[in-house]
Amino acid sequence: MKERITITLEEDLLAEVDKRIDGEVIKNRSQEIEAVLEKALGFTLPKTAVILAGGKGTRLRPLTLKIPKALIDIQGITMTEQLMNLFKKYGIRHIILSVGYLKEKVIDHFEDGSKFGCDIEYVKEDEALGTAGPLRLLKGKLKGAFLATNGDELKDINIPRMFRLHKRKNALVTIALTTVNDPSQYGVAKLDGSRIVKFVEKPKKEDAPSNLINSGFYIIEPEVLDMIGPGFQMLEKDIFPKIAEMGRLRGFPFSGQWFDTGNMERLERARKLWKGLSSGDAGD
Repeated sequence: MKERITITLEEDLLAEVDKRIDGEVIKNRSQEIEAVLEKALGFTLPKTAVILAGGKGTRLRPLTLKIPKALIDIQGITMTEQLMNLFKKYGIRHIILSVGYLKEKVIDHFEDGSKFGCDIEYVKEDEALGTAGPLRLLKGKLKGAFLATNGDELKDINIPRMFRLHKRKNALVTIALTTVNDPSQYGVAKLDGSRIVKFVEKPKKEDAPSNLINSGFYIIEPEVLDMIGPGFQMLEKDIFPKIAEMGRLRGFPFSGQWFDTGNMERLERARKLWKGLSSGDAGD
């Protein structure tokens, strides 16, 4: 519940506030002042990030016959560490790694995370659980909103801005959306403002409701875990449609880099074109 207050500010300070109003995430002075206070008081971000890294990477064979996707090299740094660097950029150091295929190699490499500046815990998948199934195993362990990301994509996202949108809209899940020229190979978001009405799966280019696709990066409230059934479950097919029907699925379009590395062609493209994380908070 919010309360209305009246404050008096110096003109030059108010001018700085106005510079930060972008008309999209921050639409007025009140929202920007609230964002500044949240940051100053430490209410800005979730404390935990989950990396979903349990897949077999069948489209990356023979590379993944002996190497799990989590340890694939991108410009001298493993895929997983690239994602950890994104989280560390915003002070998020508690990482939960969901591991399955060749999981012992992943655990042996990262151990407790101290060598990488993180505190790492593991969720072990003894059988394939999809993108939602591993999260169900965290039920009762996560008390507040948390981040979750697919482990086979590179991304540069302004997490604080995404979290502000998530909280302001009272979302259960907020999905980071990236723009592609041809959305016909992806699930494409149909939006009403920031509210995701539905995803249209692999539409013809001319029939796509937008060019915005799911980037595999989410902010999730812990009550969503109660919606996940046992065994193999997919966020995209089993959970997000239910939340969209509730009107509590939001989209955060971002313009930062995004690379899908799901097959050899895309992996090589990412290795060539990835520019690393942007400086400051520019990854949006």
